[in-house]
Amino acid sequence: MENIKIKIKRINEEYYDIPLPEYATEGSAGMDIRAAIKDSSIIKMGEYFMVPTNLSVQIPPGFEIQVRPRSGLAAKYGIGILNSPGTIDSDYRGEIKIILFNFGKSDYTIQRGDRIAQLIISKVYIADLNELNALNDSKRGIGGFGHTGEK
Repeated sequence: MENIKIKIKRINEEYYDIPLPEYATEGSAGMDIRAAIKDSSIIKMGEYFMVPTNLSVQIPPGFEIQVRPRSGLAAKYGIGILNSPGTIDSDYRGEIKIILFNFGKSDYTIQRGDRIAQLIISKVYIADLNELNALNDSKRGIGGFGHTGEK
């Protein structure tokens, strides 16, 4: 694996006790990022909450950070991310905020420092669009939305 240098800045000293994003294991693809909230916040069933992280980043051009849900929060509590995967562009310098949604059957409480999402570093390719009047045929053609089979 290739290491990519990411510059990271904590925004407010009040949250310096909250660890920076980190890989939980040697084989982890995503870094866990944590909630930078005063004490706790409740996400009511069927509602969302934009969770601050107290972090901003500088990503090298040609890369992005994808914000993805944590499988444990989804499986145990029905907590997901609304715009998943979210994208942090290389030219964004604002605070990273995670839009958590409660798909579960009861209210969910987020505590200060809880792991709320994971960050994945990804290479970005810039497309060179070539507009044509027709495209090559394929076996699938225009079939979509379940066209290749029921299951």
